[in-house]
Amino acid sequence: MRFSTRNDLWPIASTDRGETIFLDAAADATRLVVNYDETWAERRMSFTEWLYRYLIGEDMTGPNSSALYPGPVKLQHLPMSVGERPELWYGPDRGM
Repeated sequence: MRFSTRNDLWPIASTDRGETIFLDAAADATRLVVNYDETWAERRMSFTEWLYRYLIGEDMTGPNSSALYPGPVKLQHLPMSVGERPELWYGPDRGM
């Protein structure tokens, strides 16, 4: 596998449980590849759909991998330059 070239896997997100989500740039359709503890899972869907299903507690990173966190989602902007610091914010309450 090659990473971060225009025809290969791009890391686009990670979770607080150690999962990393990659976009397969070479695929004809949207394909996500999820890595967790040396296990790989493939999902043929948009990142938006994957994220929604992950947040509602479906097994999106492999068998028996669901984790439902009630309440708002914690998000973080990562620094883009030396002088910036991570910025934390929360999404709306999900009513769960």
